[in-house]
Amino acid sequence: MRNGLYCYPLTVCDMRSRYLLGCHAHEAISLQETKRHFTKLFHEYGLPLRIRTDNGVPFASNALARLSTLSVWWVKLGIYPEQIEPGKPQQNGKHERMHRTLKKEATIPPEKNLPAQQERFDIFREEYNTERLHEALSMKTPSYVYVPSERTMPKKLGHYDYPNHFEVRRVSRNSGIRWKSRWVQVSQTLAEEYIGFEEVEDGIHNVYFCELLIG
Repeated sequence: MRNGLYCYPLTVCDMRSRYLLGCHAHEAISLQETKRHFTKLFHEYGLPLRIRTDNGVPFASNALARLSTLSVWWVKLGIYPEQIEPGKPQQNGKHERMHRTLKKEATIPPEKNLPAQQERFDIFREEYNTERLHEALSMKTPSYVYVPSERTMPKKLGHYDYPNHFEVRRVSRNSGIRWKSRWVQVSQTLAEEYIGFEEVEDGIHNVYFCELLIG
C-alpha cells in the first residue's frame, strides 16, 4: 500500500455462482485472522461441503494428508479440504480469473492504508456480486444465482463418532499413538485429535480423520 506496508487479501468465492462471499484485507498471513473470517462467513452463509485452496499457509502443510490446523478444523465441521496440485493454478481457474479482475480494479493503484484498501474491496465486492453480468451465468449476476448452504454452523464441536468396527486412537500431544505396543508418529496437526483405523485386509488398515481418508 502507499504507506509501505503489505496487504494480504483473503478471498472466498462460491464456484458455482461466482458469488464473492468475502474479500478481507489482512495485515499479515494469520491463522487466527483467517479462522475468524471463515467463522463469520460460515455463520452468515452456512457450511460448504468442500473448500478448494492452493497449497500455501494456512490452508495446507507438509504434514500427513497436507492437513493444516485450519483444515483440521474444517474437517471437524464436515468440510472436505481440497487442494490444487502444486504449480497448477489453472485447477482453480474461476478463482484466479476473479483475482485478476480484483487486482486490476481494486489494487491499482493501491490505497494509502488497510482501512482504505478494505473499503475499496467492499465496493468491488458489491459491484461484482450485484451489478456485473457473467456470460457463464447466462448473463445473470452472482447474487441472482447464489443460494446459501442449509448446513448451519454448530454451536459446539464434539468428537467424531467412528463406526463400531473401527479401532480408534487419540493422537498424543507429542503427535503420535501406541499401535500394537509400538510408538507411531502421526502428525502434529492432529495432536489431541481422534483417528480411526479400518482393517481392509489382514494387518492392513485405512486410517481416517473423521470422514477423511489420510493414510
